Amino acid sequence: MLKIACLQLTSSADLLENIVKVRGMVERATAMGAGLVATPENTFLIEESGKDRVFYKQHEHPAVKASAEMARKNNIWLLIGSVAILSTQHSALKTHSPLTYNRSLLFNPEGEIMSHYDKIHLFDVEVGDGQVYRESSKIIAGDKAVIAPTPWAKLGMTICYDVRFPQLYRALAKAGAGIIAVPAAFTQVTGEAHWHVLLRARAIETGCFIIAPAQTGTHAGGRKTYGHSLVVDPWGKIIADGGTEEGIISADIDLSEVAKMRGKLPNLQHDREFCHPAFIAGSGNNKDQMPQ
Repeated sequence: MLKIACLQLTSSADLLENIVKVRGMVERATAMGAGLVATPENTFLIEESGKDRVFYKQHEHPAVKASAEMARKNNIWLLIGSVAILSTQHSALKTHSPLTYNRSLLFNPEGEIMSHYDKIHLFDVEVGDGQVYRESSKIIAGDKAVIAPTPWAKLGMTICYDVRFPQLYRALAKAGAGIIAVPAAFTQVTGEAHWHVLLRARAIETGCFIIAPAQTGTHAGGRKTYGHSLVVDPWGKIIADGGTEEGIISADIDLSEVAKMRGKLPNLQHDREFCHPAFIAGSGNNKDQMPQ
């Protein structure tokens, strides 16, 4: 049995303030008995778009150093949902603006980084909330799916907008993941419409536990996030929901449920090759013609 804790945050535009807040919440989660603690996307900084800021390489980042110390001090596995890590690729790409990876980091109880994942699917949308989201203007997309070893199960690592791409989750599950993390900063508008159903669907499709620590509330520049950090079991049942306030949710999960679910519905074994849709010109008599 594994006790998981998810931190639900309203991260500010003050890096050090957020580090202090997360440190205290991690200590509380540890006191609750959590062996794995997870935090949301953009754990340590959400700021107004266009503001000047300092960028850090991974080994220099104050939040990365603090996270290692939190994991070590509390003797836990700590999943930092994401932090902006400076890339040197911006010089090669001849851009004047620093580019970063939106990177999730998994620390072991010794404070060592066991795995990292760079967000693959970048959020370039306008959802009607008055904000324009263009992650690709400042973030380099990752290109590798990642499974991390833990003492309890293999952990699939994803971030936020990835949840809309089920092929990634199926690949993680087929590679052996029993838990998939979806740290997020989902918008209020899309969260109300899609958050719960998307996470339940990913759990059902993969037969995995889904853990989804989330940002909540109003941030710098008026950005609003949905909250409702979730833990979902492999049957698609929500076993913990964080609502809309800052705080901690926890759940005891039995990893044997993964095998039981996949035994009942072995859909991961039932993939079949098929031809992709092809447009067939015309109609009527030639509607059954195959394209040349």
